[in-house]
Amino acid sequence: MRWGLLLIAIAMNAAASAAELRDLRVFSEAESTRVVFDLDTPAAHELFTLSGPERVVIDIQGLDAGAIARVQATAGQGIVQRLRSGPRGDGVRVVLDVRDRVFASSFTLPPESGSGHRLVVDLAHPSAGTAAPASVAAETALASAVAEPAPKVKLQSRPVVIAIDAGHGGQDPGAKGRSGLLEKDVALKVSRKLAKLINHTPNMRAVMTRDGDYFLGLRERVNIARKHQADLFVSIHCNAFTRRDMRGSAVYVLSNGGASSEHARWLAQKENAADLVGGVHLHDKDDELAAVLIDLSQGATREASFDVAGRILGSLSKINRLQRRDVQQAGFAVLKAPDIPSVLVETAFISNPEEERLLASDAFQDKLARQILDGVKGYFASYRPQQQIVEAEPEPQYLSRSAVADADWHGASFTQGVSR
Repeated sequence: MRWGLLLIAIAMNAAASAAELRDLRVFSEAESTRVVFDLDTPAAHELFTLSGPERVVIDIQGLDAGAIARVQATAGQGIVQRLRSGPRGDGVRVVLDVRDRVFASSFTLPPESGSGHRLVVDLAHPSAGTAAPASVAAETALASAVAEPAPKVKLQSRPVVIAIDAGHGGQDPGAKGRSGLLEKDVALKVSRKLAKLINHTPNMRAVMTRDGDYFLGLRERVNIARKHQADLFVSIHCNAFTRRDMRGSAVYVLSNGGASSEHARWLAQKENAADLVGGVHLHDKDDELAAVLIDLSQGATREASFDVAGRILGSLSKINRLQRRDVQQAGFAVLKAPDIPSVLVETAFISNPEEERLLASDAFQDKLARQILDGVKGYFASYRPQQQIVEAEPEPQYLSRSAVADADWHGASFTQGVSR
């Protein structure tokens, strides 16, 4: 996950040999944006993109911790809405929140004409046309002079992974209908049907937290989803109430109170949160920084949860009355994954005699599965996870300073963006 979202920040452990970020500059054109990191020493980096929402991530190894504040203070321009940072292993992770899907590429420059080492990241809209923007064209001229040939990089959609959680199970039967119908049985049947539909949908894959009548702890269910790098977590249940006239389908996301309590739990147990936020370890971070990282992760995840929940609720309204016409919020433990959009679907009231008959019907279970899938597909049609594919990564062959000087240096944005 992969939404994964996933969410993300930059950081690093201070060391005497750490690279220093001397300057950070953003330059924008109509169809492209360039971000330049000025460093005092060379630093290895890795570049990739994430979707839902769209982000460009740059992991820079061995960067001094002072870089975090500089990144946070840098304003976004053009395609880049904002820049974020936080700890990442022994280096820094920089996250560029972008307005739309982008083509991202990067290259490094050795010291030249008074400038230090530079890491250059170029962003361009894939739909910008066959003619490269000025900054990208300039990058091509530089790449041909500094490192030949350039690696071929492309964006490619990856399969969506959806974790399906059949509520209750084993010694936990859940709610019970008047005729003896058990919530755990309905949840498992609907979940299996949904998983089958997902697995027959191109570029989608289902992972079930349980596929039999056995008990699973609530946290264990979330951990299974995270282990499989799920892009979405859907928990299937039946509603129940003492009043037998209560009826209707409902969809829940995590409440503000539930999010706050989960935030406090993660913060209190951060020494055990090895991979809470995009792989960032929190045990060695101070409380303030850990709290910021958790907030960033939870904020993006809850926004995505509301989006997909609204789509599923709209789909369910086509086959059943709704308990309420808006997405509801509660502190369900299975919705508390800070890095995976999560929804809980109350299919219908098992305590209502009419809806209990529907829930026992194989045909209605089929309809439930199909409508949930329709809502999920609508969400991922807008937020398709992307991964960057590098087809080749040759060793750079640096030319002499005179050869570089003879290259075509035209293009104002290129000169301003790369030269000091």
